Order: sequence, then structure tokens, then C-alpha cells
Amino acid sequence: MISYAVPEGGLPPQSRLHTGRAVFTEAYAVIPRGVLSDIVTSRLPGWEATRCWIIARPLSGFAETFSHYIMEVAPGGGSPTPEPDVDAEGVLFVVAGHPELNLGSDRHPLIAGAYVYLPPGCPWTLTNPGGQPAVFHWIRKCYEAAPGLAAPPPLISHDLDVTPEPMPDTNGAWLTSRFVAVDDLRHDMHVNIVTFEPGGVIPFEETHVMEHGLYVLEGKAVYRLNRDWVEVEAGDYMWLRAFCPQSCYAGGPGRFRYLLYKDVNRHPRLKGPGAFGR
Repeated sequence: MISYAVPEGGLPPQSRLHTGRAVFTEAYAVIPRGVLSDIVTSRLPGWEATRCWIIARPLSGFAETFSHYIMEVAPGGGSPTPEPDVDAEGVLFVVAGHPELNLGSDRHPLIAGAYVYLPPGCPWTLTNPGGQPAVFHWIRKCYEAAPGLAAPPPLISHDLDVTPEPMPDTNGAWLTSRFVAVDDLRHDMHVNIVTFEPGGVIPFEETHVMEHGLYVLEGKAVYRLNRDWVEVEAGDYMWLRAFCPQSCYAGGPGRFRYLLYKDVNRHPRLKGPGAFGR
């Protein structure tokens, strides 16, 4: 049976030691699962009976290309006007409950593991007709149009419907579930699921132009971030700036999986936000 980490909410007891694993540096950040308590939630205009944890947002010295929310919609809650920015595209990934997505006049009941891509300007609404809270990740990015390419259409898929692809020469110990084809240049971001079987590793320090957001869905591992090794587990979040060295060792006992954001398929900006040209 497939399962995903969900924020526990609540508030740590007064008796708990202060020492934790939260780290914020110029190259990366680690937000442990225990940080996602009730007191760090936000409410959003246009959403009823809903709260969210905003775990990444465009900010000097932090995420530059995207924002990442974990949404918790109570029974009967939702929004008829969820996206306030006509230029924003989005990805939803459901981790608990049974939200219902409406794309125009089409109704789409969703379950844990559902993946949704929403292009800019796409009319959508979301409600929770179930009896339990619906929890989903919502990743937002301003779409970067490219000459000769139309924006991609909406896409609804599921974790179990995507065959994980093994990375070369790993004997299936390191796999990636890709919801969008890597050669589809209409997409300027990918949100994938990466899986490591026990003993799987990234055997070198990846250093690349893509910015990353990683939410651990399952298991635990030791992750190399810049010059540090950090322990991470299900429910933790990592942000990695562009070119931050990274590697990973998944020691088990179970598999290690995370939801991964990265920006792709576009020229680096030479002007405007995120650039230094004029």
C-alpha cells in the first residue's frame, strides 16, 4: 500500500528540548517535519476552511523560481478562485484525502498519489466533499513562454500510473518517476518523484543550474548539501539553490522517496528578476 508523509500540525510540548535539525544557509535550507506546526500555517484569500504551510517562496537568498505550499482543506472547504496570478502555472500532488478538482465543466475526484499539471490561465476550482481533510502539495511558478511553443495542456496522472525509470548503471537502486516527458520543451519545470531503494546512492556531488525543492514523502536518508551531511526523514523539506552540490545515501531499512521540483528547458535570464543585466 502506498503512503505519503503528511504534516502532523499541533504544537510541541513545553517539555521538548529546543535542539532540532532546522538549517538555513546561503546554499540550502532544511525544514524538518516537526517545524510544520499549527503556529506556522497561513490562510489564503479565496480559500474556505483551508490552511497551508508555505515552505518555499521567491525571496532574496532563498527560492528564486517557485513557491511550494502544503494545503490542508477541511471537509466542505476549497476555493472557486484558487489561483490569483494569470501568469502562474501549477502542480498539485495529493498526499491524503479525496479532493475534487474541476477543470472547466469537468469533475475529477482525486486520491492520494494524484498528480495534476495546471497551465497558466487554466480555469480550475477545488473542493473537499469528503469527510476527512484533503492534503496536497501546490507548486506555483510563473510560466516562461518560449518562441514557437504553446503552453502545455492540463494533465492529470497518478504515482502508480507512471513507471519509474532507473538511472543508468544503478541496477534499479535509483529511479525517477517522470510525469512529463523530458523532451517536451513546452514545460519549463518538472515535478518528479525520486526513489532510492535501501543502499541506493547519488555517487557524485551533483552541481547544476537547476534550483531544487525536495519534500520527503517516505523513508529516511543522509543527504549531502554543499559541505554538510544532514539526516532527513519523511515529512522534511529541503531547498537547494542553483549549483549547490548534492549527493545522497539511502541506508534503509525501507525505500527513500521525495517529490522534486526543478526549473528546466529555458535560457538563463540575462535581464529582469533573477538577473544582473539591463
